[in-house]
Amino acid sequence: MDRQKPLVVYGTPWCPDCRRSKQFLGEHRVPYDYIDIDQDPAAQAEVMRLNRGNRSVPTIVFPDGSSLTEPSNEELAKKLGLVSTAQYDFYDLIIIGAGPAGLTTAIYAAREGIKTLILERGAAGGQVGNTQHMENYPGFDEGISGQDFAERLVRQAKKFGVEVVQASGVTGLSREDQYLCVGTPNKEYSARAALIATGSKYKRLMAPGERELIGSAIHFCAMCDAPFYRGKDVLVVGGGNSGFQESLFIKQYAKSVTIVEFLPEVRASKLLQEAVAKEPDMKVVTNRQIQGFRASRGKLLGVEVIDRASGQQETWQPDGVFIFIGLTPNTEWVPQEIARDQYGFITTNLNLETSIPGVFAAGDVRSGSTKQAAAAAGEGATAALMIREYLREH
Repeated sequence: MDRQKPLVVYGTPWCPDCRRSKQFLGEHRVPYDYIDIDQDPAAQAEVMRLNRGNRSVPTIVFPDGSSLTEPSNEELAKKLGLVSTAQYDFYDLIIIGAGPAGLTTAIYAAREGIKTLILERGAAGGQVGNTQHMENYPGFDEGISGQDFAERLVRQAKKFGVEVVQASGVTGLSREDQYLCVGTPNKEYSARAALIATGSKYKRLMAPGERELIGSAIHFCAMCDAPFYRGKDVLVVGGGNSGFQESLFIKQYAKSVTIVEFLPEVRASKLLQEAVAKEPDMKVVTNRQIQGFRASRGKLLGVEVIDRASGQQETWQPDGVFIFIGLTPNTEWVPQEIARDQYGFITTNLNLETSIPGVFAAGDVRSGSTKQAAAAAGEGATAALMIREYLREH
């Protein structure tokens, strides 16, 4: 597909399928232009022309001139050329998740001659691929973009014969005799061992009005959505390192960025605080709680905030909100037989093996892990060595 011309998504803020399609494109890091047909009569006319007089959204126009109307994620994946079915039914090792942990395990395992399949529901590279710039990964003295880093990992894994399947979420995992069965929407696979490396996702505030606005005015990925806020005012929720790092990226597009923190003091590093302080149109507000979001038909009308010191209530009116308040594990599909801690992260023994024999876990999804790319890669290497020993014995 010609990547010189961007894909165009015609939609509306109140359309849930529009938000779903935008999320799918964002997860797979597919660049696109978004046009709100409620605000653009010419775009509305174009949608009606493409759909024989029907005002159907989302209507997605591809660089080759073709279009899809109200497509499912499976239809989008097929059109984008994303491989969603593996070549074989059986593998020595199936890795669920293609972040730094999963890809590192795959590289080490494949070099040992272990037939390895990776299943990834989003873009290969995982959440790290959405990071604008990594400066703390060993070996890159001038830093590296998250997307470049992710692409290098994927190329290295494929170089050793690892099969990587994208747009393929896992629906179940179970043991049948000596085999592990891994279910996906398209096909069931079996393996001798499995690794769960599904990582984590950004936590939500769970405030009134939040759900309605996710994907239209509330976001969790600066790289994906910051370009839509050129010349606008943005609110970033979260005063940790992630909040400050992503705010600095958002400021490249936005007119102003306000960082709000629930606690009396922010938790970001001194270096990041100094970088934000140097920006004239960035400010930090502490000791505030987001009470809710006022919304109408998918549009943000205001953010209700309370000053925790004085009890005074305020209404802020940013154009968009980005939330960076921590992580929650991607374990909604994991069977109950696999033990987890009180926060939902998977618990393992010292060999990184879970409560189901032959099923291992590594990276952000594992309880007690350090939520850093370098640490995830290290756990991935360890997991590969533990899996190798397991396969030798079984």
